[in-house]
Amino acid sequence: QVQLVESGGGVVQAGYSLLLPCAASGRASGSDNMGWFRQASGKEREFVGAITTHSASARVADSVKDRFTISIDNAKITVYLQMNGLKPEDTAVYYCAARSGGALPLPSRPDEFDYWGQGTQVTVSS
Repeated sequence: QVQLVESGGGVVQAGYSLLLPCAASGRASGSDNMGWFRQASGKEREFVGAITTHSASARVADSVKDRFTISIDNAKITVYLQMNGLKPEDTAVYYCAARSGGALPLPSRPDEFDYWGQGTQVTVSS
């Protein structure tokens, strides 16, 4: 059974921080990459960041690279998205994803990922 479980979403004021963990189990736990995407209402799913599961090579989208950080705890098979200085435009459902079949180059398109979590809502009020 493949499972990715996100948590940590919520409603925060602009300028605050949130940490989103995503725990992998089952077949997803053997993935080479894990990543985060977000999807705002009425918009396409957007790449936020990705990381390899063993070498910890990582990349974050240019639009958030000064505020967001992606990291991984291999012992817990959990990937984290640290979001600082949140803005109202960061409001979206945040999805965790995992991919097998090669660590590099880091994937950034939704169709490059094999497994998806159910998403966690992040709402940033002004």
